[in-house]
Amino acid sequence: MFDELSSRFEDAVKGLKGDAKISENNINEALKEVKRALLDADVSLSVVKEFISDVKDKAIGEEVVRGVNPGQKFIEVVNKELINIMGNENSPLNEKENSPTVILMAGLQGAGKTTATGKLGLYLKEKDKKVLLVAADIYRPAAVDQLKTLGSQYELEVFSTKEKNSKPEDITRDALNYANENNFNSIIIDTAGRLQIDDSMMSEMVRIKEVANPDEVLLVVDSMIGQEAADLTKSFHEKVGISGAILTKLDGDSRGGAALSIRKISGKPIKFIGVGEKIEALQPFHPERMASRILGMGDVLTLVEKAQKEVELADAEAMQKKLQEATFDFNDFVKQMRLIKRMGSLGGLIKLIPGMNKIDDGMIKDGEDQLKKIESMISSMTLEEKQKPEVLAAQPSRRQRIANGSGYEAKDVDKVLADFQRMRGFMKQMSNGGMPGMGGMPGMGGMPGMGGMSSNKPMKKQKNNKKKKGFADL
Repeated sequence: MFDELSSRFEDAVKGLKGDAKISENNINEALKEVKRALLDADVSLSVVKEFISDVKDKAIGEEVVRGVNPGQKFIEVVNKELINIMGNENSPLNEKENSPTVILMAGLQGAGKTTATGKLGLYLKEKDKKVLLVAADIYRPAAVDQLKTLGSQYELEVFSTKEKNSKPEDITRDALNYANENNFNSIIIDTAGRLQIDDSMMSEMVRIKEVANPDEVLLVVDSMIGQEAADLTKSFHEKVGISGAILTKLDGDSRGGAALSIRKISGKPIKFIGVGEKIEALQPFHPERMASRILGMGDVLTLVEKAQKEVELADAEAMQKKLQEATFDFNDFVKQMRLIKRMGSLGGLIKLIPGMNKIDDGMIKDGEDQLKKIESMISSMTLEEKQKPEVLAAQPSRRQRIANGSGYEAKDVDKVLADFQRMRGFMKQMSNGGMPGMGGMPGMGGMPGMGGMSSNKPMKKQKNNKKKKGFADL
């Protein structure tokens, strides 16, 4: 997400010169480039004008201290304004203490409303809430079945009716009674969408809202519709009254204009974002983290949260000990690869790391392909070989058998084994207080599969005539 916008912001500050102060003369071109970037990203024109004006007013006259160039100072100002237009801080769900919290989901057809309902249910379940999903979309074929599938996948109960001609408000009323009788403390109501905003849709939403008396009315918005997302949010709020938005499919939109427009245009906060197809890919929206991603500075806090969610403390301590003692084996390597998969796509995780936004998708794809090759090779190893990689070094016949079993060449297995042994040696030196030379690092290309295993694709020459770096070199 935001790939294009990040690149354009970086281009905007390249021309700033090393003056002691930021002046109108040295930021005019940068502001023009930022303006073009925001408009191309589908940010609303009124938001762009206000943003540029605010940045200009706050940047001009800013002192540039020693060690900081004007471009860095300008980015600092831009970062603060990005956070400001997106709402300054995370806006949490309004949750009741002593009675069920009722959340009403609204939106146009195709925005991902039913999926978002399931994702939000899982999010609340992980906070130890007893969640009831309510299937009140009686129009779309298979909408009820879709919600039931999501519910069963993550052990969330779904309330629905078998009675024909039931009205959504009647289903809602029955669901609330059922929830109270069975001690549910979170109720999420999935309602019908329409292909466009119409009076029938709005009046039905109003009726459901009157029955549900919800604590939250969340509008699910497809980020791919660009600046229309902000106008849609505003329109829904004026006609129905919403408390916030869930922005879906953000991973599929490299422009990101919807995220920058919704709060400013509608006055309502983005509460969650959907950044993947997996149900667990719903994240609370943090303006400061999103601004950091937009400016290509990564999002370490979200990365840490993902890791904490998947990694048990005891497992982390055991792995740390193995790394320090250089006793980790191929079984441990597979565990780490599978952990990464549970956390999300490799590309998505890498771009949360500061300074890694420049890795292109082709290189990430090569890295993912290489990891799959290694996992295939490890699957062809015996238990002894996985636990004691050194036995492979002594017996070429074993390496040939692994190559045959995984469908690769013996030289590929040799390369992975050599990289793995180098990495263990490097970790052992580090744990003993040594600092091996750069040539001794495992491949600065050397984690198996992370640049340590060469791609079959020909190398491309870069402008500086250096060879293309391996995945781990970055």
